Amino acid sequence: MKFVCTACGREEDTHTRKSKCDCGGLWELSYTPPKFTLEDIDRDTWSIFRYRKFMALTGDTWRDVTLGEGMTPIIPFQEGVWFKMDYFMPTLSFKDRGAAVLIAHAKAIGVDRVVQDSSGNAGNSVAAYCGRVGIACDIFVPEGTSDKKIRMIEAHGATAHIIPGNRDHCADVCRATAREKQLYYANHVYNPFFYEGTKTYIYETYEQLHRIPEHIFIPVGNGTLFLGIVKGLEHLLQSGLIPHMPQLYLVQSERCQPLLQAMAEHAAQIRPGTSSATLAEGISIGLPMRSAEILSYVYRYHVKGVAIPEEKILPARSKLARRGIYCEHTTAAVYAGYEAYCQKHGPLSDVLISMCGAGLKSDHG
Repeated sequence: MKFVCTACGREEDTHTRKSKCDCGGLWELSYTPPKFTLEDIDRDTWSIFRYRKFMALTGDTWRDVTLGEGMTPIIPFQEGVWFKMDYFMPTLSFKDRGAAVLIAHAKAIGVDRVVQDSSGNAGNSVAAYCGRVGIACDIFVPEGTSDKKIRMIEAHGATAHIIPGNRDHCADVCRATAREKQLYYANHVYNPFFYEGTKTYIYETYEQLHRIPEHIFIPVGNGTLFLGIVKGLEHLLQSGLIPHMPQLYLVQSERCQPLLQAMAEHAAQIRPGTSSATLAEGISIGLPMRSAEILSYVYRYHVKGVAIPEEKILPARSKLARRGIYCEHTTAAVYAGYEAYCQKHGPLSDVLISMCGAGLKSDHG
């Protein structure tokens, strides 16, 4: 198993502390899992690591790192619509899937301090897993991040650095700090081990339903869930367990939609533009670093795009809460996107929507 540069093809040992290739390209893993079968799931392990036979892992450090992440239920919400309750996690967001694998890798290669930038959820998750195994942690968050997310980060023993400006500027500051202080950049976008965790979203769905729903709505900022879902679906396709790729819907805010704009132009890369603040802070990413990879999957699998009207977010959140589901703004925005799509194109049946983050973490706005 090696890292391979997505730009120049250069290989690097996965024990490297480099966050990316010397040419500037991001890493991907040269790893091909065996065919997926339900029989090869370790049903005695109650976490995402029940699927470890199909995951690129570095040793057994996952045993010390795991907090029981994953195994979230799928519930019917309305006729033809299923919710995967992915905020039923140790830190109340789906990011625990990727963070558990990423920090297990960091622990395995002897990392003792990490830095990471986040809109809140990924930072909280990395902080928790670092605290679990004694790795020092600095999390950089943009101003305007929910105070509750910041307090949770600090409660796990990490240092939270609040950076003036938007999410993209926060990432620039964090990466500069990592370079200057030669710290391990435990970033959920850069490090491909994170996607080994997020792809378990699909493994769980298949194990729970014994099939994959026909329509899947996915919030996309940096694309960590989207990329994991595509990798998981490709694995099921290659294993002969599903007949075709389901219809995927890439959901972004009307106020920050660089990928949707690129899709409209059928561009291979996003064109940097202006974004304005949105309640959907988890997908407020103006410059997703893996945009070329995301867009290649979009065109390969005919992924559709959905823009969320900002004024629909809070009503969607209230509607969900009145049905017992108290989610954060970004998660409510995905449901709002589903409703907006149906209003424009007609109803859909057999739909899966991820409930990504819990509402108590984002009581603002």
